[in-house]
Amino acid sequence: MEIHLANIQGFCAGVSRAIQIVKSLLEKYGNPLYVRHHIVHNTAVIEGFEKQGVIFVDDLNDVPEGQRIVFSAHGVSQSVYDEAKSRGLIPIDATCPLVTKVHKEAKRFSEQNIQTVLIGHRKHQEIIGTAGYVKQGLLFYIEKSEDVKGLVLDTTKQCGYLTQTTLSVTEAEKIITKLKEKYPKMIDPAKEDICFATQNRQDAVIELAKFCDVIIVCGSPTSSNSNRLKETAALNNVNSYIIDNVNELNLEWLVEKHKIGISSGASVPAIIVDNVVRKISEVYPNTKIFQEESMEKDIIFDIPKI
Repeated sequence: MEIHLANIQGFCAGVSRAIQIVKSLLEKYGNPLYVRHHIVHNTAVIEGFEKQGVIFVDDLNDVPEGQRIVFSAHGVSQSVYDEAKSRGLIPIDATCPLVTKVHKEAKRFSEQNIQTVLIGHRKHQEIIGTAGYVKQGLLFYIEKSEDVKGLVLDTTKQCGYLTQTTLSVTEAEKIITKLKEKYPKMIDPAKEDICFATQNRQDAVIELAKFCDVIIVCGSPTSSNSNRLKETAALNNVNSYIIDNVNELNLEWLVEKHKIGISSGASVPAIIVDNVVRKISEVYPNTKIFQEESMEKDIIFDIPKI
């Protein structure tokens, strides 16, 4: 048995930044600390913070006046900031800088009266936040390539697109190609929106799929980027499974398999991958483990002054 770990593991820079912001606030001010929505989409991270006194809320009305409220890595609209301030709360921004970049592009498009097509999962917190920066009447959604057929834009006006940062690169390219076939003058964002961490992890799975018999993706079912990793493996004709923790690992998946690929989402603690490797090694004692140094090890986003 061989275990081949994807060459990128652990938190991406945006997730690491958001988690460090919450940790720093707990150290300086103690609990309770309020966070709007889950700070990142990972069960272990959320449960760990809840044990330390972090309270996750969906509605700002659930936060007492004068308390700090952290906005998750997925970002929020300007109206949410304004509401927090009007209620006497102290907003702390943990939005991933790459998501903030998309917000700025959305705002720029609206200022130029450009019809804006948001490509992504309409109910995902990131897309909800980005939509808040687009003027009414200029906003359109595309979730899958089939949706392009029903999209109706005003051809007398400019149009452009933005994407959720955690999409499948392959699926996003399909959608963009169809969009441009239908609307040839479609404007690209200033820079590609799918974040480097998402793309790097998908590329790593593609590499694993070239020689692995099965791929295990460590990630929570609510994590968009983790689900895209599973889909990437499937698109490359390799059986893949997504697990939230080592207890969900079904050893029957490994029967008669010789090369096991293991990947993880951008919000997955390294300990979860370590536990999976440990369990497989216990069942198959002569397992060889292969891992390269992470190409993201030196990428760090600064955190705001707490």
